[in-house]
Formats: sequence, C-alpha cells, structure tokens
Amino acid sequence: MYSIARRLLFSFDPEVAHELGLDVMGAANRLGLSGLLGGKVSPRPCKVMGIDFQNPVGLAAGLDKNGDCIDGLGALGFGFLELGTVTPRPQPGNPKPRMFRLPEKQGIINRMGFNNKGVDHLVANVQRARYQGVIGINIGKNFDTPVEEASNDYLTCFDKVYPHADYIAANISSPNTPGLRSLQHGDVFRELLERLKEAQHRQHQATGRYVPIAIKIAPDMEEEELRALANVLLEQEMDGVIATNTTLDRTLVEGLEHADEAGGLSGDPVRERSTETIRLLASELSGKLPIIGVGGISDAVSAAEKIAAGASLVQIYSGFIYRGPDLIAEASEAVAAELG
Repeated sequence: MYSIARRLLFSFDPEVAHELGLDVMGAANRLGLSGLLGGKVSPRPCKVMGIDFQNPVGLAAGLDKNGDCIDGLGALGFGFLELGTVTPRPQPGNPKPRMFRLPEKQGIINRMGFNNKGVDHLVANVQRARYQGVIGINIGKNFDTPVEEASNDYLTCFDKVYPHADYIAANISSPNTPGLRSLQHGDVFRELLERLKEAQHRQHQATGRYVPIAIKIAPDMEEEELRALANVLLEQEMDGVIATNTTLDRTLVEGLEHADEAGGLSGDPVRERSTETIRLLASELSGKLPIIGVGGISDAVSAAEKIAAGASLVQIYSGFIYRGPDLIAEASEAVAAELG
C-alpha cells in the first residue's frame, strides 16, 4: 500500500508531502489500519545505553520534529523514535523551498533550519501519546542564540525533556544553523558536554532516574578531528554517539537536479561517509561507548553494514521516505542477524 501512497505523495512538494505523510500515518493509526502500510516487525530485543529496545531499528530525528505523530509512527514497528530537533522557543526555520528530492540517488537535501513549535509543544505531545516504546528527544539551539551562548539553549531543553525522554540527543552537527557545527570542536565542545553531564547528574539526583545522553555528529570531519572528538566523549562520560547527520559533500550527486541546493544531503549518497565515520569511531572508542548508526540505510545490506562497522543500533529517515514501513522489518532482521 505504501508504494501507492508514495506515488501520490511524491507528486507534491517534498515539505507538503512530509506533512501529508504524517497526517496519513496518524489517521491510519486512529482507524486501526497501520498494518496496511507495512509488514509486521518481529520483536528483536536488545539493550543499549541501559535501555531495553524492542528492536534495533529506530526513526531518526527530523521526521517528527514536534512529536505530532508519535502514536502513528510507533504503530509501524520502530524499535524507538527520536523526536526533534526541538529548540527552547518556536521558530519558523529557513525560507521555503527548503527540501529537495534526488530520486536518482534516493537522496534528500534539506535546509529546514530547526523549524519547530518549541520544546513545550513537544513535551505536551509526548505526555499525551499512548506509545509505550522508547523515545529519544533531540535538542538544539535557536537560530538567533549566539554560538557562545548555545549551551544555555541546550540546557533549557535538556531540563524540560528530561522527565519525558528515555534518552536525550544533542544535535551539534546540523549544517543548517549558522555556527552550529563549530560546537563539535575544541574547548567549546568540552564545555558543552561538561554542562550537559552536570545537568544529567543534577536531574538524576533529584528524580532518581538516569536518562542517557547521546551526541549527534557530522560525517564531514577529518580523521584527526574525529579522534579528538571521540576522546572528549569518553573523557566527559557521554552515554552514546549518533553517527551521522547529513553531509555537505556533493561528489556523488554532481549534475543531478537540485544537487547544488544549499543544505544537508541525506540518503544513499551519505551511506559510505557515515559508515566510515562509524568504523573510525568504533576503533577509537574500543567498545566503551555505543554508536547509533544512521545515514543511507535503504535495505538489509546497508543496515547490516552499519552494525559490522561498529554500531549497536540504527536509525532510518530518507530510506523510510523512499521505501516506507517495509524497510523497518527488513532492516531489523538484517541487524539482528549481524548482531548474532
């Protein structure tokens, strides 16, 4: 059924199709028809970051920024949902158009710019949701917050989502918020992680509940930068790392329509970069920190290769747009087989 729906959705502007797709999934869930959108996903339990996951395939951040379709997405069989990226205050994001399909490469370019309704809206939606699975909440900074004050935005979101998240992901790698990627380097990176860890300790002491922190990184770092980042992740006792966000590289899509649009490129063109980043991280981390692999997963083979490179879980986004819910079951089976 999804192949039929996709043909209809792909006749619309990508951002319009995105919103329609969420509406369709929500309506299907309310009518008890979610099973018509994709195949049944068998339970494949695993434990990562101290969290029990029903299966190792999750939804990557960006598809449901505001938590408007938690129950609809959860009914499709994901092992976990990562909501956001959310910011302290609502913001419209970058001017439209800001999302472009590259179907020849099953890719998507977006320059959304953290468009969202604010952290309070997302928290309210999480509180209303009936979904009982694992929820990660991805946090960021408002576009007009200076980079040197970015940690304040992250901490504001962190404290508000802490009671409602199973894990919290800090997005410091989107290419669509000016200066954001600078947070991945040097003293500013260490200081941000220090403040997040302090907030986690404070919340843990106050609530008795430990919520892991994962850091989402870019695929465009040099090897030495990546090694330095890995060392700081260990030093600051982070709980996980998500590799990777979208890429600025256009090598694999040169000459295609929309290839020159500004923004981050996701889907199959980022597959190899993401996998290599995971492989380097896994070597540097030596199993001391779990990796969530994301980027270019569109079938069983690309899902399994992330695990073979060193990931413990995987997430899908662009592949889900192109393949639909069948990819969840296919990837889950492949990942479980690779994990043994």
